[in-house]
Order: sequence, then structure tokens, then C-alpha cells
Amino acid sequence: MTNKDILLASRDQSLKAFLMKSIKQNGGWVNAHMHADRAFTITRESFYIYQKQTLIEKWDTLDRIKAAMTEEDYYRHFSMAVERMIEQGVSAMGSFVDIDPIAQERAIKGALRARAVYKNDIVIKLVNQTLKGVIDKEARYWFDKGADMVDIIGGLPRRDERDHGPGMGLVHLDVLMQTGKRLGKMVHVHVDQFNSPEEIETEQLTDKTIEHDMHGKVVAIHSISITAHDFAYRQKLYQKMKEAKMMVIACPFAWIDSPRREDHGPTRNSLTPVDELSTAGIPVAIGTDNISDYMLPFSTGNMWEELKLLVTGCRYTDLDNVIKVATQNGRLVLGL
Repeated sequence: MTNKDILLASRDQSLKAFLMKSIKQNGGWVNAHMHADRAFTITRESFYIYQKQTLIEKWDTLDRIKAAMTEEDYYRHFSMAVERMIEQGVSAMGSFVDIDPIAQERAIKGALRARAVYKNDIVIKLVNQTLKGVIDKEARYWFDKGADMVDIIGGLPRRDERDHGPGMGLVHLDVLMQTGKRLGKMVHVHVDQFNSPEEIETEQLTDKTIEHDMHGKVVAIHSISITAHDFAYRQKLYQKMKEAKMMVIACPFAWIDSPRREDHGPTRNSLTPVDELSTAGIPVAIGTDNISDYMLPFSTGNMWEELKLLVTGCRYTDLDNVIKVATQNGRLVLGL
């Protein structure tokens, strides 16, 4: 072919066009992780929260926003997020939902209403968000209550590590595993979010998966700090994850805004290492995480932009597996 022929042919056969067509042929996008109940909640007046607060500080700030939201508010915001997915051709989504002493049952009831309304348009799997942990007595009450109402058990071990001291993140993981095993449900856990060599939460989650014989039932969300460790550690971790039949969900835009830091380690970005994980035989799915809220005010929930950032940022060129990341692996991590 001449250069002109190549240019003419590529107008309708760009890599984006190829991937979009392939994703549609493979059942459509799967958004494996989001927080639909909080979607589209940030305003110009509340933008200062994003400007000035860390993630951990926002865990507490969210209380006053959640306290002000009614079941109808939650239903409306959840529905807005669902419609954003449907218009992109998303066939299935997994959403964490706040079920805790602040939101109580309002968010999950709103989410269940939305799921019923859109049941013919999209498959929705619900996960309980443990933003208050599982150690505190009242938080545990709502965790147990929520575990019965959702499809997948959710976790955030850093919360209990922060509130109750060193080692309590592991106790948190024990509670998740025991609950998932008792109810016959998968477990999705936020881990290694801070791109720091001090974090080894993915390894801890893997160890607990093996300890509780939950092989193939546990999914790590984010796992960014893996790349803060050296090559030898990473390879050893991947072998262990393969043994546990672990799966991972990457949410590229969630941490691309990580602030500069002075700690030392391998040259890296703040993206889940899809290239290394996939090569090691560990399924990676993709999610949008937060959409236009206090965590990610500029995220619009655009699946193509998320995939593009992940593929470009990790220089990941295995297009056949990229298609799986966007489709098949998402159904896998959601138990579909």
C-alpha cells in the first residue's frame, strides 16, 4: 500500500475505532468499580474540599454531605451515573454504596430502586462501602446489615488501621473474608492507594485470601503501590497472587492526580501495573471509581478515557488483552 492508501484506510480503522468495535463485539464495556451513589455531588461552592483535603481527611468530611442526602437524593445521583454508563454502551457495572452509621439504608435503598428501573438496560452489582471500617461497634452493625443487602462484600482496611492502630487492617480483612465465605459472596477491597513503598496491602490481602481459602473470590481495587516496590518484590508478589487466583481492578483517573512526593523508589506513575499483572496471568479489569464528586471532581465517567490513560500510562500494547480488560475481565471480577 502507498502512504496515501494507508491514510485513507486509517480514517475509519484507527486504533480507537478498532478497540471500540471490538469492545462492542465482546459484550460491551464493563465498569467494574465506581461509587454511583456519590456521583455528580460536587459543586463550585464545595470545590475547596478537593483543593485542600487529603483522601483520608475527606473520609470524615463526607459525613456531612451524606447526612444531608435523602433516599431520593441517592436514587437520583445513582440513576445519573447509571444513565452515563448506558449511553456509552456499558453492559455491566459494579458500584460500592455507603451503608454506615451516617448513610444508614438511604443510599442502598436508592441504589436498589435504580437497579430495578434500569434492569433491562444494564446489569448492576452492588457492593457495601466500609468507609467507617468494621471494628467499631456501630460500624460493624451497619457492615453486617449491608452485607446481606449487596451482591459483593466491600472493604477498606486502611480505615481501621487509621482509627484503631497497627494491625487492625488485618483484622478488618479477616472480617471481610469470614463474611464473604459465610454468605458465599465475592470480596472487593480498596488496597495500596497511596503509591508508597510503605504500603503492602495487596500482599496482605493475598495472604488473607490464601489463609481463608477464598481463592478466586477476592478482588484488589487500585493496587498502585505495587510499583513503589522493587522488581524482585513485585515478581514474588505476582506469583503469590497467581496462587490465590487474585483479580485486580484499575481505576486510572482515580490516582493520576497524586501529589508530588520526596520518597525514593523505582521510577513509576500512579497507575495499576496492568502490563506486569497481565503478563503474570492476573486478570485486570477497569473502573471509573468516583464521578464528579469530592474525590474526583473532573472525572466524567468516560470509559474510553479511562482505558486510554491506562494503556498509554503503562505503555501496554497487547490489544487482545486490552479488550479483555474492558469487557471479559470486568464480568469476571463481578462474578458474572
